[in-house]
Amino acid sequence: MPDGCGIRAIWIFSNFDAVIFSRRFPVVERRWRTACKIENDRCNSDDIASDVSPVLPNDSELAAAFVERKKREGSACGFGIRVIQSYEGSDSWVDDPITRHIIGLHVKKEEESSIFLWPLILNIKSHYSILVLPLVEPQHIKHYASLCKRSDCGSAIGAESSLSSLLLDLPSITGAFMVALAIGDVITGDAVEPDVLVSASPSVGGLLDSLTGSMGISGISARAKPVASPSSSVNPSTNTVAGALNSDAPRPLDKDALRSFISSSMPFGTPLDLSYTNISSIKVNGFSSSDPPPADVKQPAWKPYLYKGKQRVILTIHEIINAAMYDRDEIPDKISVSGQINCRAELEGLPDVSFPLAGSNKARIEGLSFHPCAQVPEHGIDKQAVMFSPPLGNFVLMRYQAVCAAGPPVKGFYQLSMVSEDKGAFLFKLCLMEGYKAPLCMEFCTVTMPFPRRRIVSFDGTPSIGTVSTTEHSVEWKILASGRGLLGKSIEATFPGTIRFAPWQIQRLHSSSPVTPSVEEVDSDVEAETASNVVNIEEFLMEKMNKDLPPVELEEPFCWQAYNYAKVSFKILGASLSGISVDPKSVSIYPAVKAPVEFSTQVTSGDYILWNTLDKCPSVASETI
Repeated sequence: MPDGCGIRAIWIFSNFDAVIFSRRFPVVERRWRTACKIENDRCNSDDIASDVSPVLPNDSELAAAFVERKKREGSACGFGIRVIQSYEGSDSWVDDPITRHIIGLHVKKEEESSIFLWPLILNIKSHYSILVLPLVEPQHIKHYASLCKRSDCGSAIGAESSLSSLLLDLPSITGAFMVALAIGDVITGDAVEPDVLVSASPSVGGLLDSLTGSMGISGISARAKPVASPSSSVNPSTNTVAGALNSDAPRPLDKDALRSFISSSMPFGTPLDLSYTNISSIKVNGFSSSDPPPADVKQPAWKPYLYKGKQRVILTIHEIINAAMYDRDEIPDKISVSGQINCRAELEGLPDVSFPLAGSNKARIEGLSFHPCAQVPEHGIDKQAVMFSPPLGNFVLMRYQAVCAAGPPVKGFYQLSMVSEDKGAFLFKLCLMEGYKAPLCMEFCTVTMPFPRRRIVSFDGTPSIGTVSTTEHSVEWKILASGRGLLGKSIEATFPGTIRFAPWQIQRLHSSSPVTPSVEEVDSDVEAETASNVVNIEEFLMEKMNKDLPPVELEEPFCWQAYNYAKVSFKILGASLSGISVDPKSVSIYPAVKAPVEFSTQVTSGDYILWNTLDKCPSVASETI
């Protein structure tokens, strides 16, 4: 069998366990049938060979097998551990967590005995389950089938007959994982380029005019603009796939766009380029008509055609700050920064771009990774320099984890207590941008109090600054509205108030209800009965977890503890919070070319949580961060 990755088939399931898209690759299937014939001629034994079928099942047969496995293993992905409900021949019998993502299916045929499909790469994305079947040799399937029938549990380190040792001999599985992830990103709209922002300062001049003009924007706004991919606005079918599944409710797939992506990225079942950006750009712009690169210069896979046009380099640092603020002496606040450097280098030919990473000697970087196009000398983080051969379009050059060097941009406390069973009193006292100086500017800031288990009837309260709006299950306080930024100074904001809720109704716990049961509803006999009767492992574990949580008391019936918080959303422009920066004057291009370099930064909030300081059990809530 030839080396490399070949894909036999792809299936996409809806959340109703129905096959809504499938694609088979006849060229790879012919290679599989040839391999089966050779293996059957070599081996006269029929004990395991009978399960290895030279043909694929139809969609209905595969769907039935997938549903049967869901019921048997506890969920679509399984738990990868051998439990009481496991039986010989199942994935969980192997007792290896990797079987959550690499599964096998026993498919029942109408006229034949059941066939065994393995390895099926499972990627669950949004409302969809994606199965990808790569090409492996029949002997590898027989090896895995024998692992599903052995008596011992787990995989000993270094053992020859372990699942890990088997997977090391199958590089095609890695390729199949990349295919499954790429398809998941396409159908859910995650296959989009990162934003690259351009600072709208007067010094930019003609560069800003060209950028805004290429995006079809009339006039120049005072705010930074994201630079889009040249193909993002000319292919409506692609936009349908990218935006069709952003809502919670599943929507029909754009099957034509999906077929187009599969045909272009893996013709005849062989993955060549799984970059959605590259494929979209090639369809719009075609391959470069310019002269090919010199013979001694290798054209990288991430740049399938050469750029021709006005040259420019744009760099953006985008940081996301996550925080859990308790305002308690016994519980320290937790703040972390996740950052990335986004780049767009529209340069002719195959040049190299390099620059020193300013501030890396002061920033407390805890994790660092680079795009495959980058080369990073190993001489310490305090002298970090980056050199790369840029691909096409917007891409993430570097990702990092760091500590917030300037302190929390929003700090203070949030208190909430129940005056009565249906009335709560709250108080906010916050300080924004304390210790932050220009050019750091907070563009907007909003605080939201969620009450997912209580319906708001009335609200009373006036903040010292900003406006307030309410919905049935939340209160939103806009401290700084968009367009009225806070530059070079700090402000204090207070917000006292009261909320009235609809009458509280105690609900009993069912398999579909997340409400915690009272102490009287739980006894020791229920756990033993559940363990012996429940076949669905996922439901059993969820029920056990819910019973382990302490009951909600009448003092705070609006909340299930983990919801006892307020969430802060904001955006900060002007500089990074980690201290990492790029000096546009230090960016060099080889061979030398006159290309303007623009640099900008933005910081946005992720999970920035103010926990209720009156909460009796904040340690339980903190585990949800």
